[in-house]
Amino acid sequence: MFVHIGGEYTILIDSVIGLIDLDTVLASSTDMKAFLKQQEDENILEYVSEEIPRSLILTDDRTYVSPLSVQTLKKRIENARSNA
Repeated sequence: MFVHIGGEYTILIDSVIGLIDLDTVLASSTDMKAFLKQQEDENILEYVSEEIPRSLILTDDRTYVSPLSVQTLKKRIENARSNA
């Protein structure tokens, strides 16, 4: 099953490891800045849209920055699983 995460991106639900709500993470958080820099340095950070980022989607092999809220993503994942 797949889930649309914003822009033109659709990912495999089973590859999702975690969702991080960027609305609750402080912009000045040094841990988050270090994490994002590491992901970028490893060339596995992907922005799915130019819209304001609201969530991070951690998968087996990439980290996606999405304009969709964690609540929207969770709802889409739950709907996809219940329709399977």
